[in-house]
Amino acid sequence: MYNAVGIDISKGRSTVSVLQPGGTVIRKPFHVSHTSQSLHELTEYLGSLDGSTKIVMECTGRYHEPVVKALSEAGLFGSVVNPHLIKNFGNNSLRKVKSDPADAKKIARYTLDNWTELRQYSGMDNTRTQLKTLNAQFSFFMKQKVAAKANLIALLDNTYPGVNKLFDSPVRQDGSEKWVDYAYSFWHVDCVRKIGVKAFTERYRAFCKKHHYIFQPDKPEKLFH
Repeated sequence: MYNAVGIDISKGRSTVSVLQPGGTVIRKPFHVSHTSQSLHELTEYLGSLDGSTKIVMECTGRYHEPVVKALSEAGLFGSVVNPHLIKNFGNNSLRKVKSDPADAKKIARYTLDNWTELRQYSGMDNTRTQLKTLNAQFSFFMKQKVAAKANLIALLDNTYPGVNKLFDSPVRQDGSEKWVDYAYSFWHVDCVRKIGVKAFTERYRAFCKKHHYIFQPDKPEKLFH
């Protein structure tokens, strides 16, 4: 006998439904919190079912990880599928409002219909998921970095007209850029002109030494004017 278990994952708890072929309900949908004790009780119950049991849940960020981890440690067959597959399964339904028990039943029906094609979740699946998440976060960070740099260049040009043309030093291996460090220390044209060329030259020399840049004697005069 086949036992198809559908688990609708939510934050902190899941809803479980157990069906057999022909739509036979083994147990009405019930809720399970994501605590060690509750998940242990769930795996014991699922492991006690007669026949072959397969458990399916959607990949929902990281909320499913405690559940699939508990199933794996208990030696149960757990499969994590793309939510779009569940959404498109039997999509002739007119139901629009989300219902955890109904969603759990739908996942259980999907389990029955795709029994032989289901792939058991492995540790590599978790690694791939984490890599995808990190890649998405990195791409978002890089976009924000590019946007922030463009905004900084525009603001610097407004407060210190023409200064961007005076810095052509390449980016250092540690990611430092001379014009960025300069803008932090001398953020406005008045930071230079109010102290005079001589005083600014000494401050600029100290700035280069502090940040490990080569001091060019003719640069302070250009920056001042």
